[in-house]
Amino acid sequence: MTLKTFRLRIMIADLCWAVLAMGLAYGLRYEGHWQSPNRLPLAAILPFLLFALVFWTALSTWVHLDGYRGGWRFSAILSQLFPAVAVLMLLLFTAGYLARWYTSRFILNAFGILFFFGIVAIRLISRGSLESRYRSGTVRKAVIVGSGPVAKEIASKIQAHPEMLWEVAGFLCPAENARRASMVEPTPEPIHVRSVGLPELLRSRSIDDLIITVSRTEHPEISDLITRCRQVGIGISLVPQPYELYLSRPKLIDVDGLPLLKLGGLPVIRGTPLWKRALDVLLSVFLLLINGPAILTVATWFKIRKGKAFSRELRCGESGKTFMMFRLNSNRDATGLPFYEFLMQQSSFTELPQLLNVLRGDMSLVGPRPEGPEKVRHYSDWHRQRLSIRPGITGLAQVHGLRDQNSSEDKTRYDLQYILHRSMFLDISLLLQTTWTLALRSFRPKTGKAESPLVRSEIPMPSKLEESLSSAHSSQPGTD
Repeated sequence: MTLKTFRLRIMIADLCWAVLAMGLAYGLRYEGHWQSPNRLPLAAILPFLLFALVFWTALSTWVHLDGYRGGWRFSAILSQLFPAVAVLMLLLFTAGYLARWYTSRFILNAFGILFFFGIVAIRLISRGSLESRYRSGTVRKAVIVGSGPVAKEIASKIQAHPEMLWEVAGFLCPAENARRASMVEPTPEPIHVRSVGLPELLRSRSIDDLIITVSRTEHPEISDLITRCRQVGIGISLVPQPYELYLSRPKLIDVDGLPLLKLGGLPVIRGTPLWKRALDVLLSVFLLLINGPAILTVATWFKIRKGKAFSRELRCGESGKTFMMFRLNSNRDATGLPFYEFLMQQSSFTELPQLLNVLRGDMSLVGPRPEGPEKVRHYSDWHRQRLSIRPGITGLAQVHGLRDQNSSEDKTRYDLQYILHRSMFLDISLLLQTTWTLALRSFRPKTGKAESPLVRSEIPMPSKLEESLSSAHSSQPGTD
C-alpha cells in the first residue's frame, strides 16, 4: 500500500462519514416526529451535504488532512482538524444565509460535532491498524548505512511516520564510527562482521531495505555492498546529498532511465502577507486583553521583589534587523526558583510581553524564534534563510519540543520547513499545538533536551570508510 493510496482511503472514509453524520443529525432532529407536517424535507439538506463533500475533498487534497503529515502526533491532528471543521461549518452557515437555503441550525450543529469526532476516530482507527501490522511483523525492516546526522534524522522520520510501514532495525557503519557513536548514546552491543558477509547477515535478519545516507556512494565498499544486496533481493534507497535538499520541493524526473532530482527552493519572500499581519494584530490584542491584568500583576510583583519588571534582550529579526525583545524579568538559567516562577517559565507566561513586539511589527505570532547578534554572526548562508521572515513567539520547532538550548541546525530545519509551507491554516494549527504543548509542559519536569530516537541495534562494517557527511551549515556550532 502506497502513501497515496493510504491518504486516499482516509479521505474516502471521511466523505462516507460525512454522509452518515448528516443522516444521523437529521434523524436526531426529527426523532419521534417523522409524521410532523413541519418536518424539513430530506432534499433540503442535500445542498449542504454536497458542499461539505466538495470542500472537504479540496481541503484534504491541499493540506493533507490524513493526520500523518509532519509525523504522527495527536495534538497536531486535533490542531489540524478542528480549524478545518470550523471553517467548513462557517462556510455552511454563510452559504445557507446568502443563498437563502432554509435548514435547521440543529442539524448543521449536530453534523459539525458528529463529523469532527468521527474523523478523529477514523485517524485513531487507522493508527491502531498500523500498530497491529507492526506487532504482527508485517512491515518492511530497514537498515540505515551511516552514523551521522542524516542517518539519525532518517531514523527519526521513519519512526514518526508509521504509515510508511518501515521499521528501522539498526545502523550499518564502519567499526570506528560505531565505537564513536556508542560513546554518544546507549546502544546494544554491536555485531562485528566482515563486509563480504554483510548481505547474508542482513538476509538472515529478514532485512528488506538498505537506506544509504553516506555522502560518497561511489566508494568501492559502498558500491560492492549495494550490488551484493540487490543480488539477494534487498531493496536499496539513497538519500540525496547535500543535506539541504531536504528543505526543498524535489521532483524526480526520469530522463531515459537517468534519475534527475529537480529542486524547488524556498519561495521568494516579499514582505509579510496581509492575512498574517491581520491575524497577528487581532490575536495579539485579544490575548493582551485576556492576560493583561495577570501580566501587570506579575510585573508589579517583580518590580517590588527584583527592582525591575521586564527584561529586554537584543535580537535579530527580519533581514537581520535588530530589535529589543521583551519578557518578564525572570532568569531562565537560574536555579532554585520559587515554584510559581518556575511554573511561569514552563508555561511560557514570561514570554507574553512579546505580544507588544508583535504589535510593533518586530515579530509575528508564528515564525522562527529570534536569536541574538552573537549567534547570527556565525550563521552560514543556510542558516540565514530563517531571517527571510519575521521571527515568531512560537513556531514549528517549538511545537516539536525544541527550545533555546537545542542546536541551531535542528531549529533551522524546522524553521525552513515552515517557510516552505507557510499558510494561514498552518499558522492557526501551530498556535493550537502551542497551547497543547504548553499545557503539557507545565506538568512535566524541565529536561532541556529534545527527544531523539534510540536505535535497537548496530551492524558495523569493519572497513576504512571514514566518511564525514558534508553539509552547507557546518560552520555553525552544534549547540547554542
